Amino acid sequence: MSDAATQSTARVLIAADKFKGSLTAVEVAQHVEAGLRSVVTGLTVEALPVADGGDGTVDAAVAVGFERRTLQVTGPLGEPVEAAYALRDGTALVEMAEASGLRHLPPGVFAPLTATTYGTGELLRAALDAGARSIVLGVGGSATTDGGAGMLVALGARLLDREGVPVGPGGGPLAELATADLTRLDPRLADTDVVLAGDVDNPLLGPKGAAAVYGPQKGASAQDVAALDAALGRYATVLAEAIGPAAATAAEAPGAGAAGGIGYAALAGLGARFRAGIDVMLEVLGFAGALGRADLVITGEGSLDEQTLHGKAPVGVAQAARARGLDVVAVCGRLALPPADLGAAGIRRAYALTEIEPDPAVCMSQAGPLLERVAAALARDFLLPPIR
Repeated sequence: MSDAATQSTARVLIAADKFKGSLTAVEVAQHVEAGLRSVVTGLTVEALPVADGGDGTVDAAVAVGFERRTLQVTGPLGEPVEAAYALRDGTALVEMAEASGLRHLPPGVFAPLTATTYGTGELLRAALDAGARSIVLGVGGSATTDGGAGMLVALGARLLDREGVPVGPGGGPLAELATADLTRLDPRLADTDVVLAGDVDNPLLGPKGAAAVYGPQKGASAQDVAALDAALGRYATVLAEAIGPAAATAAEAPGAGAAGGIGYAALAGLGARFRAGIDVMLEVLGFAGALGRADLVITGEGSLDEQTLHGKAPVGVAQAARARGLDVVAVCGRLALPPADLGAAGIRRAYALTEIEPDPAVCMSQAGPLLERVAAALARDFLLPPIR
């Protein structure tokens, strides 16, 4: 009897994030399902692609029935780019990387002092125009360190220098900021529930702040980092003068430093609530209902490593599933966690592409077929009856 003829009535939930650089979360689920079915027939398989608020958030929402809305907005360098948000029943998911992400920069080109989040503000305005009154702002993968200033300007704020002239785009020009007027912010925001969804808890300023921790990833030199941190400090001071002590409190709040400080603008200017991105996304995507239909949960992402343990999608999935008493296994491109850490995170076992193909370049280029082989091995271990 071939493996594929083996019958099973198991119900499997595939709730994995993307394999960055090779497979989207939707593609990961497709390849895992194909690998499982190559070994076991009769499976009930449900795919729920997940994201933690960063890259892939809109795709994950669309996969579960949200409508993709696409429009042209201002990219991080000021050029027009195509971006999308997701909408369903008055709830919008806005992924800031769609408008202001590193993906929109030419290879090797960075603009640490001048990249803007203006396009993210345009996406938020479009969501409001479409009737959204609950907005999840997913942050991550940004090209910017402007403290969300561009986003606020796109939504109606005025940020002026001593001559009453609008400051230029990006974090660098905020050093010249003298006054801020947020009274012209889109009035619909007052009646909109905005959730800042992210996986980092950095403050806006200082050695753990937006410029120091993430600026170098966006091309900032040591001199740039110092200039950006000082400029963001000026920005926070001016906003506190304009809107009161809450702005100063927001600068220290967890998540303020997310995505180049856009978290600060969301907290101080938009009245957003900060929540762990994976928790928000699991709620929005209907994960609890899917868990109730599953016997086994398969999660994963491109690299299971130390960062995974700090709010990434696989751990959020595993914790929720284990709370229901369900076994959780993971698939990944690369595994850099010992079994003890996996177990503590709620993952019984992880299957990595590098276990069958040690060359990382081949793993990237052949991720789909390799993932099917990994999923087949998983099926033999977890879905076939033991040999007696």
